[in-house]
Amino acid sequence: MSEPKIIKLTERRPEVAPEDLINGFVPPPQFSDVSFDSYRPDERQPSQSRARDQLREFAAQRRESGFLSKLFGSKPKAGKGIYLDGGYGVGKTHLLASAWHASEKPATFGTFVEYTNLIGALGFQRARDELSGMKLVCIDEFELDDPGDTVMMSRLMRELTDAGVKIVATSNTLPGALGQGRFAAQDFLREIQALADQFTVLTIDGDDYRHRGSPTPPEPVDAAELDAVAAAAGDVTIARDDFSTVLEHLPSVHPSRYSRMLDGIDMMLWEDVQTIDSESVALRFVALVDRMYDRAITIHNSGARLDAVFTDDMVSGGYRKKYLRCLSRLTALASGTER
Repeated sequence: MSEPKIIKLTERRPEVAPEDLINGFVPPPQFSDVSFDSYRPDERQPSQSRARDQLREFAAQRRESGFLSKLFGSKPKAGKGIYLDGGYGVGKTHLLASAWHASEKPATFGTFVEYTNLIGALGFQRARDELSGMKLVCIDEFELDDPGDTVMMSRLMRELTDAGVKIVATSNTLPGALGQGRFAAQDFLREIQALADQFTVLTIDGDDYRHRGSPTPPEPVDAAELDAVAAAAGDVTIARDDFSTVLEHLPSVHPSRYSRMLDGIDMMLWEDVQTIDSESVALRFVALVDRMYDRAITIHNSGARLDAVFTDDMVSGGYRKKYLRCLSRLTALASGTER
């Protein structure tokens, strides 16, 4: 039997050239072969099949471009985008990736945070110019965490739709309510409303499919059991680290590089998981888990159970939805239900 390769995540500090970032905006491995046909709507929730059918039709539409459209000055109307609103685990990302696969190319797919990181790396003008050449821009987990993001993303969405780019976004928050609980959103209502006007909202109801039959993460194991898990893993690459050292390592790597940092890793073994008491550390951890979920990296851990990584104040605070999504994904990765 082949033996696993054991590495330390904390020894990885990848470098990614800014010009290479745009090439990585494709659906993650977990969604590399999904389609509208492979989406399985809950028969008890008709909004799921309605959203699938409307998004399929939207993805099939052709972007107006070329000589005639320029000659007659035609351009798309505001509100051309589709905004998938719904709770955790109802298949929004599956549908978003299906739209990417079914659309004309070039097209991009990334999370909201990945797009803001792209703008940070390339600058607004270059990022806008790169994205303006796309047939479709897919934005997963759309959320506004600060006033700067509000103004920047409102402008970007407006300029992309003016350029004829189709946009599909997913979120757990209706577009008109973005930013609430995080900053003085009432001071930015104009920008938030302008952003909301770019979309037609499709609401998807349903329960979190990741938690059907698995409501909580598995109980943690001891060090000897982690050894046994590693020994039985076979020909895979395992990152085994003390949980606290992982948290200490995250600030040394820009979040735009977390994906590259996880390249080739099949399993995470975390020793002595503890509750995170710093919000800034917790948000970096959320970004890491999102990229782990993209790659379906399984988790085994000692210490605290994974649903205890955030404090009660965090889960009930302004970033509540981020933390709840992260807990949902941690449960899936630890339970083997991420797919």
